[in-house]
Amino acid sequence: MSEPCRVRQGEGYAACADEGERSSMQKKKTEIITARMTPADKKAIRQRAKAAGITVTDYLTTCALGKEIVRVEGLDDLLSELKAQGRNLNQLTTLANMGRISVLRGDDLVSEYTRLCDTLGALVREAC
Repeated sequence: MSEPCRVRQGEGYAACADEGERSSMQKKKTEIITARMTPADKKAIRQRAKAAGITVTDYLTTCALGKEIVRVEGLDDLLSELKAQGRNLNQLTTLANMGRISVLRGDDLVSEYTRLCDTLGALVREAC
């Protein structure tokens, strides 16, 4: 049984059981990815990479490739609907605060939010 790749403390490369093959951290790196983040996040990433004894590039690559990314189909449509409902609720709140409306039938809003929550719950159950 082969041992999975591991980052060796302080050496900056991955040790793999597959001999003769260069690990992803030893291969020539020619591609660039640019990311925006807060200065605090950047500092934290640099500190974690330093603590692990590897470069920031190797740290981010290891973190990014070591976890499964799950794409939930149907979530985009649900989020668009939820944003639209949020905008509608914000507009109604603004009108109520201005005194332009005084009576609001909240039953329709509650039933729509219940439907959205049920849909979200079903998507989460399918993804798990």
